[in-house]
Amino acid sequence: MAIPSFSSEIILTSSPDGPIAAHDHLTGAIVSQCSITGSPRNGLAFASGELIAASHITLSASGFIHLFNWWSSSVLQSIPVPEPVAPLVATPHGSFLFAGGLSGSIYVLSLPSGDVFHSFHAHRHPVSCLTINADGSLLLSGGDDGMIAVFPIISLLDISSVESNDESIQALYQFTAHSMSVTGIASGTGGCNSIFITCSLDCMIKFWSLANGACLRTVNLECGLWSVIMDSTNAEAYVGGSDGRVYVVPVKMMRRRRFSGEEEEVVAWPAEESCGAVIALAMSNGNRNVVSASEDGIITIWDSGQVVRAVRPGRSSISGLLVAKGVSRATGVRRDVAVGFNAVGSMSCVEGMCKEVKEVEEMEECLNIVVKDRRRAIDSLEAAINTYKKLLCLLLKEAKGG
Repeated sequence: MAIPSFSSEIILTSSPDGPIAAHDHLTGAIVSQCSITGSPRNGLAFASGELIAASHITLSASGFIHLFNWWSSSVLQSIPVPEPVAPLVATPHGSFLFAGGLSGSIYVLSLPSGDVFHSFHAHRHPVSCLTINADGSLLLSGGDDGMIAVFPIISLLDISSVESNDESIQALYQFTAHSMSVTGIASGTGGCNSIFITCSLDCMIKFWSLANGACLRTVNLECGLWSVIMDSTNAEAYVGGSDGRVYVVPVKMMRRRRFSGEEEEVVAWPAEESCGAVIALAMSNGNRNVVSASEDGIITIWDSGQVVRAVRPGRSSISGLLVAKGVSRATGVRRDVAVGFNAVGSMSCVEGMCKEVKEVEEMEECLNIVVKDRRRAIDSLEAAINTYKKLLCLLLKEAKGG
């Protein structure tokens, strides 16, 4: 079995009723399979180092998160979670993993230990999708309740909030965005001035300001929507429809429309007659191609609306999709990744920030102790001086009396 080189890509797919498979990006052929089955939608994520995380729901409705390498058929670690979870996303450096539960709670797991570091309630119904913004500072969640919520990651990793209850976790903003389940969230680049996009089974695509949660634009389509991604230049959004089509929506056009009155142009890439809902999307080949996965098991690689390759790797359905670039089987090192949520890589390591905050707090405690000790020393010195003054007065009195 040929193993791809560093320059090749690997397409990873999960299934609700089959194993997780790694596919060659050129032929679509399966190059390896992991024994994990029963992975729900949005249940794949890159974790720490070379590891991949997959959520798993057992027949008894127990929840697990499995860690594995794409080239291995066995699971490296199985992490039990308090309830079944579906969507997963990891912090930029992979030290923490967020998992959305059926109860509406989000769990924060420390990796690679797998300990549940923290949990908090985010939605009234199951959490349906999770992503992290481009600079790694914000966690965005969507739920079956139609709500979206945005949380500062540094507050989710704050040890003081962990020691208290989940009521101490405050979202930057949280509101009802759609009338039906939020099925996908994509965040653009640009820090606080960037936008993010949501799609829903209510047939709507919505563009939002990341800074304040204001709705900037709404696009109505004629079918329910299951997935959304943006290209690296924030020029276009790609949305997967329940009719098997991929819809291309211009992102930057909304700025031009304010001045020219130009109508938006939504392009629908054609679908095969037998193609099911487009359940997942990812960018590949240096963001030049779009990879789509349909629920009936078809993987399609697109180039500007033209089908480069469509393969059905012998599985009945697909629930998740990731594209890994430059993966070495020998070392497990991945030089770059392309996933459905624009691979994050930057601004700062939030875990490092939390460590610095903790160090500052410890320094403050030490300074407080030093100040208290100094006050005690000064008080003792003043008492000693008063005692010497009294002795001196007594000696002077005795000298005069003598």
